[in-house]
Formats: sequence, C-alpha cells, structure tokens
Amino acid sequence: MSGLVPFTKMQGLGNDFVVFDAVRHPVALSPALIRRIADRHFGIGCDQVLVVESSGEPGVDFGYRIFNADGGEVEQCGNGARCFARFVREHGLTDKDEIRVRTCGGLMTLTLKPGGQVRVNMGGAELRPAYVPFRAETQQIVYTLPLADHAVDVTVLALGNPHAVQVVADIDTAPVLVDGPRIERHAWFPRGVNAGFMQIVDRTHVRVRVYERGAGETLACGSGACAAVVAGRLRDLLDERVVVDLRGGRLIVQWDGQGPVWMEGPAESVYEGQVDLYGWHDQTAK
Repeated sequence: MSGLVPFTKMQGLGNDFVVFDAVRHPVALSPALIRRIADRHFGIGCDQVLVVESSGEPGVDFGYRIFNADGGEVEQCGNGARCFARFVREHGLTDKDEIRVRTCGGLMTLTLKPGGQVRVNMGGAELRPAYVPFRAETQQIVYTLPLADHAVDVTVLALGNPHAVQVVADIDTAPVLVDGPRIERHAWFPRGVNAGFMQIVDRTHVRVRVYERGAGETLACGSGACAAVVAGRLRDLLDERVVVDLRGGRLIVQWDGQGPVWMEGPAESVYEGQVDLYGWHDQTAK
C-alpha cells in the first residue's frame, strides 16, 4: 500500500485522538505503527488511535476499535466514544442522532445532543473479579491492594475495560504518577488496569485523575470518570447524578445502581490531515 491516508485529530476534555475512517479508506495498523502515530515528537501525537469500521451486524451501525499509545487494543474509551459519534456525523457516515457501535468490549449507544454534547450509554458495571479480570477469591466492594512499600484500598470493576478506583483526600497531592504505574501493572490484574484517584467534594461532585492503562495519565478518561462514580455509589458516598471534574474539563455521570452507566460531555474536532501511513509502516518494519 502507498499514498496519503486522511485522519482527523479530535479531543474530548483534552483526551486526544487520531481517528481513521476505515469505512472509506481501509487501514492496516500494527502496534509499531500505532506507537509511531501516537508519538508526540515523531508522529501526529495522541492518547489513543480510533478506527471507524463498517458493521455487518443487524442493528449495529459501526465497528469501533481503540488502540492505546503503546500499540495495544483496548475494550473501551468513553471520551473516544463521544468523538466517534461526532466524527461519523460530521463526515457524513450517518445522519442518525442515536448510534450503536460495537467494540471488542461490547455494544455502546451514543446519542448526539445540541451544543456539541454527546451522551453515552456505557453499559453495566461488572464487579465479578473473573470478568474484570482481577485475581481475588471473593467479590468485594473494597480490596486492599499491596504495593511496593504500602497498600491502597481500591474498588475494582469493569466498564468494558478494567478499573481500580481509590478515594483520596486531595487529588492535587495524590501520588498518581508514582502509584498509578504500580497499580496499572499490578500482578493481580493479568491484563493491566486503569488506576483511578477520586476526591469527593460532596455527594454530587467529585474530582478525578486517571493513570490510564497503556497511555499514562491523561487530561480526562471517560470510562475512568464513570468507574469512579460507580465506586462511590457502591460505597454509599455519592448520589445518582454526579458532576465529575477532570483536569481537562467536566463530565456528568449518572448511575441508578442497577442499570447502565450514563456519561455526557463534549467532543470536538481539532484539525484534518493526511499522513503517509504506509511510508511510516516501511520505516517501522526496518
């Protein structure tokens, strides 16, 4: 393959993405090529690469693939899902306001709203350790996770992807960059985990930072915001509708304790471009 491939740079609360339309322009992305695309010095630069694919499944509009900056494919990305919805509408791939997409983590419903907001049905929260996956003999709301020189109490769950959320007194002084990578690669999480740090302001307002699996700390993590609210609800610390402030901006998360988790927030296109993707592929293969 050769020639220039179009892409769109997008962001949701500062969590940034390179989006490829594989419906009209099929792409073949190796882990090395994804790392090159995501590199902020030698590539385009992003937290994740998103790929829009056709769907042959009845009732499903698109396939949605997510690749972290380290080249690994992951099951879920909430901020990316909002960007995905804006992308397929802005690029004329659909005229629907409600879009159903399939990821390797399950089915998602995305709803476009006025003012650039997108509401996402993130699906149900999975607490069973085997489904996270997480190595634990029994299911609990809070687990004590041993680290190198101390232990932390975390709530462990999956929202398409795995999360370990801890409550901290002050998000600004929390050891996100120290404990984050330790938790991300902890032996009890065989596929890694997103490490969430949540400061509770009151029962309707939290502040959250997330050290994302395969990407490091990002300005925002949609699924991490949702996981934090689920964790807070399970511990009876939060009400049903919660304002979540991340470093990149604000999301609204709602969970009734039984049904799907709902997230609402903005998504924006930053710029359009073209890249000699297969020239890069030749270089990464050397």
